[in-house]
Amino acid sequence: MNPFQNLELPVVAAPMFLISNPKMVIECCKNGIVGTFPALNQRSTEGFEEWIIEIKTALEDFEKETGKKPAPFGVNLIVHPTNQRLLADMQVVVKHKIPLIITSLGAVAQVVDAAHSYGGLVFHDVIKRRHAEKAAEAGVDGLILVTAGAGGHGGTLNPMPFIAEVKSFFKKTILLSGCISTGRDIASALQMGADLAYIGTRLINTTEANAPEEYKEMINQSGATDVVYTAAVSGVNANFLKKSLENNGITSEMLESKAKIDFGKELDAGQAEAKAWKTVWSAGQGVASINDILPLKYLVMRLKTEFSEAIISQQKWLEIYK
Repeated sequence: MNPFQNLELPVVAAPMFLISNPKMVIECCKNGIVGTFPALNQRSTEGFEEWIIEIKTALEDFEKETGKKPAPFGVNLIVHPTNQRLLADMQVVVKHKIPLIITSLGAVAQVVDAAHSYGGLVFHDVIKRRHAEKAAEAGVDGLILVTAGAGGHGGTLNPMPFIAEVKSFFKKTILLSGCISTGRDIASALQMGADLAYIGTRLINTTEANAPEEYKEMINQSGATDVVYTAAVSGVNANFLKKSLENNGITSEMLESKAKIDFGKELDAGQAEAKAWKTVWSAGQGVASINDILPLKYLVMRLKTEFSEAIISQQKWLEIYK
């Protein structure tokens, strides 16, 4: 059975650190796109399971009330030795048979096998061919190609050659991430060869997102050149809003450093990371197309209209060039 057959748009909402929450996931699924969240947005495995139960219950109630099948939901797991919760969180995922697992910082065959044991799928995010090849060897069901300009830990590759390169050896599901803010962008992703669009920054500016209003307004006021790609904040290259860096007193010299900025030596690594991303706001270059804050329902309606218009336009050109 294809878990994506109930989608109203070929879209997966990216799991965003500190931003994604059950309310956001539920609204995504009710409106026909895949909703996801990072397991680590909850402070404990117990809390993580509570969120899963909340989401499952809400979606079951929605189906009973409307007779409409919601889109599936997924969770993001950090597959890295530093994530001491991975095993416990994975046990919860298997217990509740979560339809989709998105893995980051490591593609591990054991995680894939565990998901496959109940019919779940595993998508893995990558920024270069070598990572894609390793994930393919681990048996993942999909690859999320994180390209230049993407929010968070973005890559540096142009999407067109990256998709072509990965499709030459990976014949399963391809998702494209990076600067997708409109329905036209979704259509472009499919035209380049992706099966699904992976959207993050545009969803920060929804009423359901767990982001401060100041963060959302900064996105509204920013253009592509207001996004800075640096490893100075978390030790790994990521895209951040320039104004939020300046508001935190982060200088040009600090941005050029490869070392992580010290947000307090009294904090352990996980707490320091969370504190950094709470006060320094990430976003992709897709901010150039964002100038409002909408309930998720109305944003998806707009994306559907734009997507349909883009497809109709492409069909007209196909007719001309037959």
